[in-house]
Amino acid sequence: MKTMKLLIAGLLTVMPALALAQEGAPAGGMGVIGQVIFFAGFIAIFYFLIWRPQSKRAKEHKALMSGLNKGDEVVTSGGVAGRITKVADDFIVLEVADNVEIKVQKVAVATALPKGTLKDI
Repeated sequence: MKTMKLLIAGLLTVMPALALAQEGAPAGGMGVIGQVIFFAGFIAIFYFLIWRPQSKRAKEHKALMSGLNKGDEVVTSGGVAGRITKVADDFIVLEVADNVEIKVQKVAVATALPKGTLKDI
């Protein structure tokens, strides 16, 4: 986040200087340097606001799925909370109530809850 703020501040500092430097030039649009700076700024903003956070979330979710064990308490993306009773390659079995179990894909697990959370609900 700090890097993004510095990048935006740098772009905001450079853009007026480019505009003032080109005042004496004929009105034909941005020069080559201006276009390169604009394109680099666009790529940097795209990277820091979209691609980097998305890849970080995907990495965290993959680590969550690989770390699922029997007895963990989880919430699915559909909002179902339960305790894991069985773990297979692509599926888990959740106990959502006494003697009520459902099969759920691992990728549907949204978050892992701290132990004992289901008893408090």
